[in-house]
Amino acid sequence: MATKIKFGTDGWRGHVAEDYTFETVRRCAQGFASYLLEEGNAGKWVIVGYDKRFRSEDFADAVAEVLAGNGLKVYLTEGATPTPVISHAVVAKKAVGAVNVTASHNPPTDNGFKVRDENGGAINPAGLTKIEALIPDDIADVKIKNIKEAQADGSVILFDAAVDYIAHIKKLIDLQPIKDAGLTVLVDAMWGNGAGWFTHLLGGGSTKIIEIHNERNPSFPEMKRPEPIPPNVDVGLQAAKDNNADIFLVNDGDADRVGFGDENGDFIDQLRAYGLLAFYLLEVRGERGPIVKTLSTTTMLNKLGKIYDVPVYETGVGFKYVAPKFTETNALIGGEESGGYAFRGNVPERDGILAGLYMLDCMVRTGKKPTELLELLFEKVGGEHFYNRIDTPFQGDKQDKIDRILAANPESIGGLKVTKLVTIDGYQFHLEDGGWLLIRFSGTEPIIRVYCETMHEDKVEAILQDGLRIAGI
Repeated sequence: MATKIKFGTDGWRGHVAEDYTFETVRRCAQGFASYLLEEGNAGKWVIVGYDKRFRSEDFADAVAEVLAGNGLKVYLTEGATPTPVISHAVVAKKAVGAVNVTASHNPPTDNGFKVRDENGGAINPAGLTKIEALIPDDIADVKIKNIKEAQADGSVILFDAAVDYIAHIKKLIDLQPIKDAGLTVLVDAMWGNGAGWFTHLLGGGSTKIIEIHNERNPSFPEMKRPEPIPPNVDVGLQAAKDNNADIFLVNDGDADRVGFGDENGDFIDQLRAYGLLAFYLLEVRGERGPIVKTLSTTTMLNKLGKIYDVPVYETGVGFKYVAPKFTETNALIGGEESGGYAFRGNVPERDGILAGLYMLDCMVRTGKKPTELLELLFEKVGGEHFYNRIDTPFQGDKQDKIDRILAANPESIGGLKVTKLVTIDGYQFHLEDGGWLLIRFSGTEPIIRVYCETMHEDKVEAILQDGLRIAGI
């Protein structure tokens, strides 16, 4: 029986040599090619890029062979390239979409097949469903043109996507003040595609960029996975302390996400980071526009929306929901709890490089350190907000877990009264202090995620433990 390929929040991910093989990748590419052809894109250009995981460049070649075999033309990156750079190339090259061979922040055993639309953003759920349905069960139904033949006849062209992206970034932000600020910035590339980018963009001035984990190593030493959250960032945070860094920046494996540490080497959680980036755009830069947020991220955004009189739109988890709403509303910023943020003027895609630059720009413009910026944010939104999350594997039937959650009907969680249940994506219990507990299933792994945000630091653990009990764990 052929392996059935099921798309998650961004595309498809699997275990290398188990279900993620050259055959399944080629079948997946055929599904995307058929989708593009059905949309009337015969003979048009598609971007193909990849990360630094095991044999990603070879899987990318296989994708390019299938797209070329279907009469499409391919711009194939000449090296491992950050996801936001690949997405920008879609627009710069007037392509109709992209395939990115990456498993982002997944463990080293995995690789993935990420698809993008003509705007460089995530394809909406309906489009993903169509692609999935068009994936053939038999490799015999896949059309392939040998990569060397495709390069010889011009249907596959190698290119450097960095040139257009860097020119674009320089229109969005003045890099010179950051270069001249005399900061010490510790950057953790997590062995991934972000290596060298901040050094290249910010080198040549008094600001010092120190990089770690900036070589290729698909086993991702010193971390469980290249995901920019604790404990994966612990080595980087210690390096920031050791080097007396003013700020710590960390990108995930494909550099579409970003994490931060303050001048003391303490992690700034993703919800606070999103709040800071929105505050920077609204207060420091004086810009206005809608905010798009997933339900799993901070209510500080709702408060900022009221303060600055801008609308806030809430979506399900994943950029397949964020990107369409971001585009529809011409949003100022869009993002999610995982550390992925999109910005107006850029493509509707998470951009861990631009987000890092914006945070540095916020420090330079205000003359404040990260802890001082957080104090400003908390003063604006009425106090500190506390967040945490537990990810745990689960066994057994998913529907049984869902039934249990729906039947729980708790009056209180962590000692706080439950005010309502929202089921946009997962099961979010709103609490009396304006906080929340969310229980949802990962779209890419057999994992239950339990998240919470509250203004009561002493209740975080109790809220999470109640969430685990509600889910039967």
